[in-house]
Amino acid sequence: MRLALGVTALAALVLEAGVLSQKISYPRTRTVDVVDDYHGTKVPDPYRWLEDLDSPETAAWVAQQNAVTEAYLSAQPIRDHFRRRIDRLWNFRKTNLPLMEAGRLFYRMNTGLQLQSPLYMREGIDAPATQIIDPNLIWPEATTSLATFAPSPDARLLAYTFARGGADWQTIRVKSLSTGQDLDDEVHWMRFSGLSWTKDNRGFFYSRYPEPPKGKALEAALSGHALYYHLVGTPQSEDRLIFTNREHPTWFVTAAVTDDGRYLQIATSKGADNNNRLYYVDLGDPKKPNIGAPVRPIFEGDDAELAPVGSQGSTLFLRTDRGAPNRRIIAVDVRQPHPSRWREVVAERPHAIENVTVAGGRLFVEYLVDVKSRLTMFDLRGKELGEVALPSVGSLSGLSGRADSHLFFYAFTSPLYPTTIFAYDIATGRSAPFEAARPPVDVSQYETTQLFAVSKDGTRVPFFLTARKGLPRDGSNPAMLYAYGGFSVSMMPGYRPDVPAWLDLGGIWVTANLRGGAEYGEAWHKAGMLEKKQNVFDDFIAVAEYLVKERYTSPPRLGMMGGSNGGLLVGAVMHQRPDLFAVALPAVGVMDMLRYDRFTGGRAWVTEYGSAADPAQFTVLFGYSPLHNLKPGTCYPATLVTTADHDDRVVPSHSFKFAAALQAAQGCDRPVLIRVETSGSHNFRPTDKRIAELADEWTFTAVQMGLTPPPRRSGEPSGGGAGR
Repeated sequence: MRLALGVTALAALVLEAGVLSQKISYPRTRTVDVVDDYHGTKVPDPYRWLEDLDSPETAAWVAQQNAVTEAYLSAQPIRDHFRRRIDRLWNFRKTNLPLMEAGRLFYRMNTGLQLQSPLYMREGIDAPATQIIDPNLIWPEATTSLATFAPSPDARLLAYTFARGGADWQTIRVKSLSTGQDLDDEVHWMRFSGLSWTKDNRGFFYSRYPEPPKGKALEAALSGHALYYHLVGTPQSEDRLIFTNREHPTWFVTAAVTDDGRYLQIATSKGADNNNRLYYVDLGDPKKPNIGAPVRPIFEGDDAELAPVGSQGSTLFLRTDRGAPNRRIIAVDVRQPHPSRWREVVAERPHAIENVTVAGGRLFVEYLVDVKSRLTMFDLRGKELGEVALPSVGSLSGLSGRADSHLFFYAFTSPLYPTTIFAYDIATGRSAPFEAARPPVDVSQYETTQLFAVSKDGTRVPFFLTARKGLPRDGSNPAMLYAYGGFSVSMMPGYRPDVPAWLDLGGIWVTANLRGGAEYGEAWHKAGMLEKKQNVFDDFIAVAEYLVKERYTSPPRLGMMGGSNGGLLVGAVMHQRPDLFAVALPAVGVMDMLRYDRFTGGRAWVTEYGSAADPAQFTVLFGYSPLHNLKPGTCYPATLVTTADHDDRVVPSHSFKFAAALQAAQGCDRPVLIRVETSGSHNFRPTDKRIAELADEWTFTAVQMGLTPPPRRSGEPSGGGAGR
């Protein structure tokens, strides 16, 4: 009760201080005398206590900070506009790629504003949809998320997972699709794993960690990832251990059964990079699989990616960058797996391969051509059979198919084209929309243009700019620059339902394709990792400078946003070039580069970032770590940090410490706020909270840039929000 009274009083004081003038009285953040010695360099960590996520003091600090942020945002007239507008823009059908088993289709679909997307099943492509699981009925408060699902091969059972607060920890349940009732099975501590059934329909493989220390599930460092087999109807204590890497307990272990049920493919990797070891188990007769058969190696080189994409008998088709930075496709017979016996099916080309799948006796290969998708078909010997025509210039956000089906599904999107699932009939060569998306917005008034900036070292950096047609280039346009730049993740141009609300106000939306991603293959990735991480920041700055130089915008009207590794990007760029941006929106960012590997799965990122335990890598990390490079008295961009209390991927203490340090260092009246979502995680927000968070980010941005709400649209309601 005393805490609630304190928060209320604090909010009132903030308002009295004059929120609209942006002079904010921040909560006092206690400092501690903690100093770490890194190879002779003494580094203070005055906000170390904020790493204790379970302490009452940390909880009080979060509540006070949220109160200040809410007081500031609720005083802005444009906030109601963004909430109403994004709510309307979000209200259309959204469908995920379907999975196929026994001729049935399983997929998630949201009718518009449902807090979570229910799971549906169709008996065939033209059959009516039947709802199997509605998470909105099971968890009406949306504090638990429906995560992964996998139907059994005969489509009679369904394994599905849920996660408290949307965290990475998942619990598995099994549902009978004939009765609609859950069985007694409940399997805990699954993480970084899929579900893969044996062909006898009796059980499935999954990966888990040992149970974490009590009270530390959201922050404890992870070790001991292992592959298990669960036999339906038995307790988890009887699950069979299939494989773990005892020599390297921090490595990941994942697995999948081939479509024909004959082989179990097991991949292990030491980190979040693409390099992996590959093993297999010959299960024998798929109807009577030998779960205890020996695990045998296919490749243990640790220096390349070998990603299974399909199979034919004893031959596995793999996507690999071994000897091919732009990737190629090879065929490996598990009976003779030595690299000398590998057969090249699709050779490396000038354009990077992004995604591959086998469906209906075809290889479907997505190429990236200057960050635009091209979908090409091959037979299983590597003969090119032509292209699958895509709706327009844009990108694929997923492929789905089976070796024994004539249907192949792909998801297509662009900045002005909502993500739409298409069903491609291999026999006829025709595509048709599946549960087509029809957003309530006219995008014909806007256009997307691809442009290129030149980075500090002369590298050509692509980016996509979306804005109203006939945009004046007088430097007055508000602009938001978004990017990621890491972990071999290609930042493909796609549709976001909230962005038209920004475009409505004359805004520019820019997505940049920085080094560190895979837009131009593994060489592009390696040019932005470890000691070359500064290239990523330079690329981002080059795009921002291009926008200013070409008078698309100007520093007082330029913002930047990014999440996770993209949050690190924003945090690093704002201290390197505070003069270039008016607004910074770092979300769930990795801000403490000296201690990130001490929490949850952070050790896996050492392959991407390096570790402060290494003297040479410490120097690099210390040189750009957002937390450690803030200089008191500098005028930094207005900043709204966002995170969530159940984020067990990038623990929220990164954002807590960074916000506290930035509030103390800020040398001008530009606000520094933090917004901490409750019962949310790294990637999960129910629809209403996602819309509210986006509306707050755009509100914060618009206020800093002097934008005002447009006139009320005819027929638009005066209030309300998502899900109301």
